[in-house]
Order: sequence, then C-alpha cells, then structure tokens
Amino acid sequence: MRFLKGGLGYFIGFVACFGLVGLALWIQTRYNLEPCPLCITQRIVFMSLGVLFLLAAIVNKFPKIFTGLHVLTAMVGAGWAMRHWWIQAHKEEMIADCGVGFDYMFENFPLQKAISLVFKGTGDCAAIDWTFFGLTIPQLSLIAFFGFALYAVHLFLINRK
Repeated sequence: MRFLKGGLGYFIGFVACFGLVGLALWIQTRYNLEPCPLCITQRIVFMSLGVLFLLAAIVNKFPKIFTGLHVLTAMVGAGWAMRHWWIQAHKEEMIADCGVGFDYMFENFPLQKAISLVFKGTGDCAAIDWTFFGLTIPQLSLIAFFGFALYAVHLFLINRK
C-alpha cells in the first residue's frame, strides 16, 4: 500500500468519488431514471467529499484536519443514505408523498425554498427502481460512504509514519 502514500492516495479518493457520481449519472440515463432529491443530495455529498480529497492531495498538509473533514463529510452522506433507505423500507407506511420533483422545485420556487424542499424529499424517494446484487442505490451509497470514511482514516495512518 505504499503507492497510496502522499497525494496519490488522496487523488485516488477524488477520482473514486467523482467516478461514483459518473456511475450514478450513467445508471440514470441508461435506465431512464429520475433521481429524487435525496439521490441528488447524496451526489452532492460525494462531490464535496471528492473535492476534499483533491484539496488534501494538493495541499498535502494538515492531515488531521483533512481526515476529520473527510470522515465528517462521509458520515453526513451516510446519514442521508440511511434516511433514503428508511423511506424506501417504509413506503407502505407513508401517508403522503415526500413532495414535488427536483426539476419542478428549482423551476417554480425561489432558490432558498427549492433548496429546503430538496432536503425534504419527493414522492419518488420511496421508489426502488434499480438494484445491484439485491442492494438499492441508498444501500450502496451507505456502503460507499463508510468505505470512504475508512479509506480516509487509512490514508491518515499510512501517511503519518
């Protein structure tokens, strides 16, 4: 694992984060899926995490701070993924939809209102449109977020020696 030392390990984290966003976009277009606000939120967290990995690769200083930011960001993403998974698991118990579609929100509401609605979700948040080995997209995202948190800690440990 010596090749992960220094900025290269962080750059690989950056590529992996944006690779997952690219994969999500490919799945979306390939299977003609409409992402819900929780999916969009998880993509934004993956991109934020990727930017933090890139900054850590470039700056190559303050390893404790960057590791803390990586883990914190990954845990925020894990929280959103768990919320999404919970909505999917309880869709029969849901009384009403979560809200309106993502595109509709940004076209018809002021920016501040649209952003607040994004974090409330929409009716299609409960839909399970695609699985991989029986795992839904939020479940896969949750695994990825935990993986990135562990990866950040691993990079910290191998770079401090």
